[in-house]
Amino acid sequence: MKTFDHNKYRPAPSVPITNRQWPNQRIEKAPVWASVDLRDGNQALIEPMNVAQKRKMWALLLKLGLKHIEVGFPAASQADFAFVRWLIEEDQIPDDVQVQVLVQAREALIKKTFDALKGAKKAIVHVYNSTSKLQRERVFALDRDGITHIAVCGAQWVQREAAKYSQTEWQFQYSPESFSTTEMDYAVEICEAVLDVWQPTPEQPCIINLPATVEASTANLFADQVEYFCTHISRRESIIVSLHTHNDRGCAVAAAELGLMAGADRLEGTLLGNGERTGNMDMVTLAMNLYSQGIDPELDLSCPDEIIRVTTECTNIAVNPRHPWVGELVYTAFSGSHQDAIRKCLRQQRADEPWQVAYLPIDPKDIGRDYQAIIRVNSQSGKGGVAFVLERDYGLSLPRWMQTEMAELVQQVSETRGGVIDSETIYQIFMNHFVQDQTPVMLNGYSLNNEGSRDVVELRIDIEGVAQKIEGKGEGVIAAFINAWSHHSGQQINVVNYNEHATDEGSSAKAITYIQLDLEGTLVSGAALDYDTVKASLKAVISALNRDL
Repeated sequence: MKTFDHNKYRPAPSVPITNRQWPNQRIEKAPVWASVDLRDGNQALIEPMNVAQKRKMWALLLKLGLKHIEVGFPAASQADFAFVRWLIEEDQIPDDVQVQVLVQAREALIKKTFDALKGAKKAIVHVYNSTSKLQRERVFALDRDGITHIAVCGAQWVQREAAKYSQTEWQFQYSPESFSTTEMDYAVEICEAVLDVWQPTPEQPCIINLPATVEASTANLFADQVEYFCTHISRRESIIVSLHTHNDRGCAVAAAELGLMAGADRLEGTLLGNGERTGNMDMVTLAMNLYSQGIDPELDLSCPDEIIRVTTECTNIAVNPRHPWVGELVYTAFSGSHQDAIRKCLRQQRADEPWQVAYLPIDPKDIGRDYQAIIRVNSQSGKGGVAFVLERDYGLSLPRWMQTEMAELVQQVSETRGGVIDSETIYQIFMNHFVQDQTPVMLNGYSLNNEGSRDVVELRIDIEGVAQKIEGKGEGVIAAFINAWSHHSGQQINVVNYNEHATDEGSSAKAITYIQLDLEGTLVSGAALDYDTVKASLKAVISALNRDL
């Protein structure tokens, strides 16, 4: 019997909305960010955070600049209750930060929640109940009126308890849980009933949080739902519309982004997307999406390695090396064509212009990464990646005619060893193959004179350990050397390609010369480094000759 059967499922219904406006909107500023790492994220862990881990996560969230932080479900967990008390009694909450706590719409739980928050300067009390048709019928066995009654009672109990603690600046939040699978007219209706109790104003707004408790549709349908809600709810100017997306279909970030375009003001999520099932909306990813579009995310994400380290220590969940924006391999190119494009773009990128580098949507330096990790060479890499590594780490700007041969040599080593070839190995391959200026021919010294437009060079060389002198003339020192060698060996030699440059700036920098010779029909390349530019050129010719001998 076949078990993989798509006929068991039905598509998500469309939203009764005409003339939708969200597709024409652009995100132009950061939302209000609300972290749920210590609540939604924590409850999804196989082993919930201990006290030390919670404190470490709290410190990180503050460092990143979070101003709304959901710190637990104190009425349902003694550990959460104790953590909230520690935050308040030990004065751990900065004046510009609001802690948020979650509670079901049940009177006893709401009372205990306010007990936990006693003495807080300001706090958000987040009350919720399930509203979807599925939950109404199969979980609670109640109709719409019955579910609305739960929400209204919860709102009243929250309002009543808050009045007992007038020294605290309260903000109320309501979530119609499973909003994304609730009929839109009813989602508006039940929230209106809650607003009738709380009577928010523009000066004292409440938060209406719209959860995609289980992601059940494409992101555009969720955006339709958000726009429908924002355009049908009354007192829109007196509420902050918040979104809480999950990643069941892999689109939590996309749904949140389109939800912002549809009118939302605030987003709840977690660092790196930890959360129930497939996770919550990843605040780091969405914030970096904004950053890459020139929008200030209003979070300090310049320390991704610290974010990864702390989050991993607190959740015991490893971060995928391909995780958007912050994964270990995100700014690494293995493809040869990608490496070549990156190298070319980086050489042209100016500090005073917008970032324009192929395959790198942001400058890795912005988030504490460096160019050491951009290109790693393996058997799939081409000449561009090899050339980039040599230029970046050793100041060697290989000419194009040498890059192909060098890349082939590196590929052979990579295929033999397997895996990534490090920078030092690439450099040694270059030196071992192209810089052959010691044997069998070695330069001991030279003298250079002029006869009109021609150079006369006398070379003191060893050939297989035997000291010899040879002399030649030509237009330039290389031509003179080749003339001398041709007379000595009888070889017919022509220069095909020649390049030279300094390996660094300043008078103490070495010069490197690259040369390609035609040795009686055979093309041979050589290179050499020396503080003396003339000697570097002579030794490069010797390197090419030695490779042929």
